[in-house]
Amino acid sequence: MKQQSVIYLDHAATSWPKPAGVGEAMMEILNGPSANSGRGSYGMALKAARTIFQTRVRLANLFHIDNPNDIVFTSNTTEALNLAIKGCLKPGDHVIATMVEHNSVRRPLEYLKRTQGIQVDYLALNSEGELDLAELERAFRPETKLLVCAHSSNLLGSILPVGEMSRIAHEHGALILVDAAQTAGRYPVDVSSMGIDLLAFPGHKSLLGPQGTGGLYIHPNVDLEPLLHGGTGSQSEALEMPLVRPDRYEAGTLNAVGIAGLGAGVNQVLEIGVEQIYSHEWQLTQNIMTELGKIKKVTLLGPEPGKPRTGIVAFTVEDQDASSVAFQLDRKFGIAVRAGYHCTPLGHMTAGTSAGGAVRASVGYATTEGDIDALIAAIQYIAK
Repeated sequence: MKQQSVIYLDHAATSWPKPAGVGEAMMEILNGPSANSGRGSYGMALKAARTIFQTRVRLANLFHIDNPNDIVFTSNTTEALNLAIKGCLKPGDHVIATMVEHNSVRRPLEYLKRTQGIQVDYLALNSEGELDLAELERAFRPETKLLVCAHSSNLLGSILPVGEMSRIAHEHGALILVDAAQTAGRYPVDVSSMGIDLLAFPGHKSLLGPQGTGGLYIHPNVDLEPLLHGGTGSQSEALEMPLVRPDRYEAGTLNAVGIAGLGAGVNQVLEIGVEQIYSHEWQLTQNIMTELGKIKKVTLLGPEPGKPRTGIVAFTVEDQDASSVAFQLDRKFGIAVRAGYHCTPLGHMTAGTSAGGAVRASVGYATTEGDIDALIAAIQYIAK
């Protein structure tokens, strides 16, 4: 029953396949102007700089950011989150996070808790990933500096009301950091209307770019301590990192090849439209949930059918280990999904799946109805 071609349902980890233009843009830089951006005034260096700035402009258009230079490139969302968290917190500060955070949020917070004495509260959510805003309001203290939230849980697919959360945070004089790993490129994100101070995003997921790319939006009124110190090609005579953006936060040679690919991916997202991408993925998830919900041994996680969610459907199969289910999907049916704990032990505590984890199927814009039909048929077979 094994199929020759892969049915890829792990887009929450990395989107695949990439649009053709992504590889083409990368090869154009690799075989062409592969000089260091910002390190010379000759033609090749200037062309590389223009390519990088063009990607900033496209990202600014996507996220409704006024100044593209408020976007800092990183190697992934994890680095962006580390820059944001470690760059704004001081000993004694208080942080509010949620019980669906990824380890790329939890581990930096716990590190600072252990080494600098920051205080952290993780707010409980219900099993569908919904947050009680009144409880959030009560969690703030005079020393609260930061509210951190995953815009969408990478386990439950639930979407938090970031606009309302930012309003509450700002009323208490705190910043809000949004982890957009599961929403950037697949769900509308407007940093202005949503009141976002810091936005961490990946390049390799729904922005359709290559792995090793990502970034952080930093509100113009927010100043972070740099995570890295080194060469920037500007103000080289100074002992400290430059104050000008984005140089202050981009030490060393940038991944121009990857950023060019990211720019091509973002361009594809802009051409299709985020609303259309979300609508396509939402409908696919509804189909998965409707059909899997008919199988007695399957338990679905996250929001009920009909509610907003990103393209993630996690589930368990009674009497079967999640890893075993994923192994069978791969070997017998050629279907790629992820199983286990998905780097979010807090999310599994919320879902009640800490004992064995869960299987996660995640769709992308390239996913077809045929892919979903194959998954449903395979789970029906495995559940028997």
